[in-house]
Amino acid sequence: MLLPIKLICPKGKMRKDGTCIVFIQYCGDKTILLNTEIAIPPKYWNRKFHRITADLPTTYGAADDLNSQLAALLRKASDIISHAVKKKIQDISAFAKKTFHPAFDTATLEEKAKQAAALNPKTNLELIFQIEDYIKCKRDKVSKGMLNVYKNMKDHMAVFQEYRKAPITFDSFDFNLYESLVNYLTYDYVQRRKSEIINGKREQIKGLKTSTVGKTIKQLRIFLRDRMRRKIISPIDLSDFKILDEEADAVYLTWAEIARIYQIDLSEQPHLAKYRDLFVLGCLTGLRFSDFSSIQPEDVRKGSLYKKQEKSDHWVVIPLRDAAEEILIRRFNRQIPIVSNPEFNRHIKEVAQLAGICELIKFSHKKGNKDIVQIKPKYAWITSHTCRRSFCTNEFLAGTPVELIMKISGHKSLRDFYKYIRITPEEASRKIREIWEKRGDIGISAAALQNVG
Repeated sequence: MLLPIKLICPKGKMRKDGTCIVFIQYCGDKTILLNTEIAIPPKYWNRKFHRITADLPTTYGAADDLNSQLAALLRKASDIISHAVKKKIQDISAFAKKTFHPAFDTATLEEKAKQAAALNPKTNLELIFQIEDYIKCKRDKVSKGMLNVYKNMKDHMAVFQEYRKAPITFDSFDFNLYESLVNYLTYDYVQRRKSEIINGKREQIKGLKTSTVGKTIKQLRIFLRDRMRRKIISPIDLSDFKILDEEADAVYLTWAEIARIYQIDLSEQPHLAKYRDLFVLGCLTGLRFSDFSSIQPEDVRKGSLYKKQEKSDHWVVIPLRDAAEEILIRRFNRQIPIVSNPEFNRHIKEVAQLAGICELIKFSHKKGNKDIVQIKPKYAWITSHTCRRSFCTNEFLAGTPVELIMKISGHKSLRDFYKYIRITPEEASRKIREIWEKRGDIGISAAALQNVG
């Protein structure tokens, strides 16, 4: 069998003593390098014939002897890979990387192959292995954001398993495990990246919001159904695995507030300009952060933005308002600056504070049966998601047909859309008044009501 395998001596891996390791390179599903533990100065490597040249100084060893050793190691690597192919091992590159060593005895190959087979998804029923295999299967099918959602679920299950001090088997998925998982995530899960001051000491926050726990349960159910469909695990009754939910508290900005941000003078804080402009662009287009932060020059044409949404994989065509065109073409010169979502969220709060978006806002969220209340200035609640929420809410208040807004927002149902928009009681009252005036109902008098029927 001809294998994509050869000896290489890469100059880019020069060591402090001026030598480079000779590697065996295998190009399978992914390229791997196997260490031969033989090192020479790279100028004595014949790149055409993949061997050491005869003029190698004897301080590094005899060239003929080293070439013989390399040939033997190449055969050993080939035997390992050929055996993996024959045994239909799923990840040949990983198997070769784990198995190969200059001192490896090929007589033990059969045993190594059996051990690798034990890691096959259909035979290895360890929970975290199965979740990792599930994520691997999804890698080329979903966005990076969704992969992070899957990884969060995996992390939650891993720490829960550690907390239980016992492996979670697929046979153990019942109401008792569900209830125990929900309680752990709600009250005992330690948030590694968040802390608060308690009695003068900084302590890590324990417990997750009800909505966050609900996301983990939702993704866990989807994962389990995937494993059942692939006949990797036996059917599990998931009817008791209820997805907890609560309406998310979130702010939106009015057009007047967006205008204040757009017009703010940042001459003394020039580093904030790109975050301001990106934020306003998001408010004007209704795109998710992953979409408006990755606009390419060719996406802008004929006064519109043509964008394939990363999450839904659908194309949208958004007419560009003058301000959006000003940002894209003149301020950014069609080149969107590269920023991360956490970086964006941190700086846009500073921009909104400078713009005076400081009204105190009170929100609450559930943690078990408790309401956790937080009061913060409005700028402190603003994130990249505020852009889409502001676009949808402002378009709704302006009378844009909901079905057209949903074409851009990507909402699949009216129920989800109406949960998403944010309007105050005053704005709802104004909207109803406008509808009544349009219908002529605002002039209904008491006398008219008495004559009805």
